[in-house]
Amino acid sequence: MEFVEIKQRFSDELDKRKMRHTRERYAILEEIYGRNDHFDVDELYVSMERKKFPVSRATVYNTLDVLVECGMVRRHRFGSEDGARFEKSLGFRQHGHIICIDCQAIKEFCDPRVQNIQNSVGESLGFKVTDHALVFYGTCTEKECKNRKSNQNK
Repeated sequence: MEFVEIKQRFSDELDKRKMRHTRERYAILEEIYGRNDHFDVDELYVSMERKKFPVSRATVYNTLDVLVECGMVRRHRFGSEDGARFEKSLGFRQHGHIICIDCQAIKEFCDPRVQNIQNSVGESLGFKVTDHALVFYGTCTEKECKNRKSNQNK
């Protein structure tokens, strides 16, 4: 999906909510859709600061809430104490995550069998499943993992 379409969808959502179209909101949207990672609020805020774009933390939080509500950004709670992580969601295929419990690396995967399971479970229990979250936890096998606990004692 082109960014022009994403921006238009955001504009439509702001209109629907009777919210102002501000440069800050559009800059946050552009920053998010320019990323290819899972980020937290502070990482997004710092990234905006580094680019010399003046935006308050409150605006970042509020804009993220709107983007989550309208399905343009996904909020994840991966079970860590760090709080929520976010990722862009428009134009991206459904996927699961695998997270290293040592270094917190997040990798995405897509397996068509997951969709089959979702359909089967929904059908057998009388649900129309509209979304799911699949997260695996383990330890990565990266030899040079800087955050692995066993490497920190060297």
